[in-house]
Amino acid sequence: MKKIIILILFASSLFAQERILTLKECLEIGLQNSKDLKISQSKINYSDAKLSEINSQFLPQFKLFGNYTRLSDNIPAFEFTSPFFPNAIKVSEPLYNNYTFKLGFTQPLFTGFKLFSSRSAAKYNLQASESDYSKEQNEAAFNIYNAYWNYYKAEEIRNVIAQTLQQIESHLKDTRNFYDQGLVSNNDLLKLEVQYSNTKLMLIEAENNLKIAKIALNKALGIELDSQIKVSGAETSLENVNYDLSEILNEALNNRQELKSLAYRVQSSQEGISAAKSNWLPSVYLSGNYYYSNPNPRFLPAKDEFNYNWDVGVTLSWDVWNWGLTSTQVSQAEQTKIQLETNYDQLKENIQMEVHSNFLNLLKTEEKVKVNKIALEQASENYRITAEKYNLQLATSTDIIDAETLKLQAETNLKTAEVDYQIAKVRLEKSLGRIIY
Repeated sequence: MKKIIILILFASSLFAQERILTLKECLEIGLQNSKDLKISQSKINYSDAKLSEINSQFLPQFKLFGNYTRLSDNIPAFEFTSPFFPNAIKVSEPLYNNYTFKLGFTQPLFTGFKLFSSRSAAKYNLQASESDYSKEQNEAAFNIYNAYWNYYKAEEIRNVIAQTLQQIESHLKDTRNFYDQGLVSNNDLLKLEVQYSNTKLMLIEAENNLKIAKIALNKALGIELDSQIKVSGAETSLENVNYDLSEILNEALNNRQELKSLAYRVQSSQEGISAAKSNWLPSVYLSGNYYYSNPNPRFLPAKDEFNYNWDVGVTLSWDVWNWGLTSTQVSQAEQTKIQLETNYDQLKENIQMEVHSNFLNLLKTEEKVKVNKIALEQASENYRITAEKYNLQLATSTDIIDAETLKLQAETNLKTAEVDYQIAKVRLEKSLGRIIY
């Protein structure tokens, strides 16, 4: 009974170590763990906080101030003399301890529209950050797609090579029997043994490629690099999708988040110009203070007691001449806008080139799948006929080796073409600005 429990626990631990993931599960795990998305989300939070900061500047700012001052003991009393009195008249004793408490506020009334422009610029920057986040989501999803299908390809190629190795091993066994019966030469046997060894080397390389692909997938998912996972290939779909080039070009220009983000930043730069120009206009503030002091300097003569008073005022500030400071700030803001507008035009051209390239690449991979399917059918039939002839000793070991090599190459090419088609389709959809996650 104890041995049975140990075996069950061992089997369950092995099952827990290897997990089969679908493409949907990979996307969910990878997007949740993506460090790039965490950085992008942090940028959204920063932009949102910046907008809140500017909004707070429209409201009155309150400040509390407190101070204690101790004066030296050699300060004389406040006295004055008069020709009518022989002795000096003492007005007040010196007050060595001074306490001051002040609560003040400042409310902007007019800032040359600087606050309004700054708030609009912050809103556009927040929208740009949100567009950047959507773009980063698509980028992260594509990396997961790419790693997923490359792992699937590596596993399928490993399986194809392993199956071919079994076939060669079977032929090698038959050839040894033929050799014992004197039906084939030692050279024919050696040729098959060499082919068997070479295929074993191919299998070792395929196993290494599979391990590397698994590490790449684990990295894309944001999990431990040595995690034991496998992918489900049941989602392979080779349905052809027809695209109209002019339509998808317009779709890309309307949907790409990079363009939207850059357009928001162009609008933000325009608001930056307005904010810089606001320094040519005056600023008006309403301010007020409440004082509670001992002694209170507004009360004469000074007494060692707390008294309060308050004041309200309006302040106007205007830079009449600042040696071109405002002009240079406006010029800098204008140049920033020019740079962003030029980047926007360049990005539109790059997107059009990207869509063209991805569209043609999809057509190419689609044709490669069709051609490789035909090639595999021909290679499989050639292998079947050659194998039958070899079993009847109507074909040489060279013929069977050539047939196996062609079949292996055709199977590998087809698996590669099918995965390339999957990746090319997703790459085109990503370049159109479609959500792929």
